[in-house]
Amino acid sequence: MSLSFLALALAAASPLPVAPSAVDAARAAPEAAPELAARTLAAGRAEQAVATLEQASAADPRDAAVLINLGIAYAQTGDEARARDAFRQALACEEVVELTTAEGTATDSRRLARKALKMLERGEFRTATASSGQLTYRDR
Repeated sequence: MSLSFLALALAAASPLPVAPSAVDAARAAPEAAPELAARTLAAGRAEQAVATLEQASAADPRDAAVLINLGIAYAQTGDEARARDAFRQALACEEVVELTTAEGTATDSRRLARKALKMLERGEFRTATASSGQLTYRDR
């Protein structure tokens, strides 16, 4: 399985049935929608994404989608300790959010956080940053 640029995986999010829809909330009040900075990350501007995502996380420290992208941004800037912490916080979030990836597949926030932690452990964020700027996930 391949996730092209994991940061883009969070471009669209909607919660699992137990929670109200984040997509519906964003449509009703777009200014209240969390900033996921996926385009900023895709453009290779991880430092800018960190600033944006830290603000979004401060506004809602339990938003798994924001935490996952924040972890990706930290990993891309080389701050693996903070990346690991952000991924673990996303994994520990009480609300499990269903995320639609850039490839159109759906996965839940805990699964994506676990994948991101494994990628971090394997050094895939460093490899991607040093090479083409594209991340891939391989099931093992």
